[in-house]
Amino acid sequence: MRTVNEVSKLAGVSIRTLQYYDKIGLLKPTEYTESGYRLYDDTALELLQQILLFRELEFPLKEIKEIISRPGFNKTMALEQQITLLTMKKEHLESLIDFAREIQLKGVKRMDFTVFDTKKIDEYARMAKEQWGQTEEYKEFEQKAQGRNREEEHELMKNFMDIFVEFGKMKDGDPGAVNVQDQVRKLQNYITENFYKCSKDILRSLGQMYAAGGEFTENIDKAGGEGTAQFTAKAVEIFCSQS
Repeated sequence: MRTVNEVSKLAGVSIRTLQYYDKIGLLKPTEYTESGYRLYDDTALELLQQILLFRELEFPLKEIKEIISRPGFNKTMALEQQITLLTMKKEHLESLIDFAREIQLKGVKRMDFTVFDTKKIDEYARMAKEQWGQTEEYKEFEQKAQGRNREEEHELMKNFMDIFVEFGKMKDGDPGAVNVQDQVRKLQNYITENFYKCSKDILRSLGQMYAAGGEFTENIDKAGGEGTAQFTAKAVEIFCSQS
């Protein structure tokens, strides 16, 4: 057990902040001493790490509380998506730094504001929040996952990535070609059969997420070769645009 003072020093969070987290029910101490001092165990510290990661991503405290309090909250999935979001933000900041340095060296030569665009980050964050939430799709995902063991999960993900291997073999062609569109349909059907019902709206959002940078893009490009994620996203957008 650690005292509130020890946790404050360990996490770099003020004692007042920890007291406030307790007051609003975001992070309750594991127990109190007879004198009323707060004590925290390792489980509480793990939760504090999750909270601080969400804070780094600028989530409001009320939203964080809602997310981590849900019965279906998946800490492993949340961490993976936090890593992706943090990576995307890092890349965005690096682009801004390069842009500022260019202005410093050369002055303002062109009216280009694309470096300030955060649409990809915002879209990924929206998708992540839906998965952290209790949407019907997420409930279905949780229900299907409960009946699988580790080996089955491994095989499931391997077969999922094999779909992107096939996209990689097609990436030098036309994303609107019949065989490519058939592959998109295969992707949609696989998600529906094994994870949750994948509507065209959801599939479109997933396609955007695949090409948004970070861990998803890296894994897809690792499976199918560089450019596979972008190609898949284009193919998915064409597929979803058709009536």
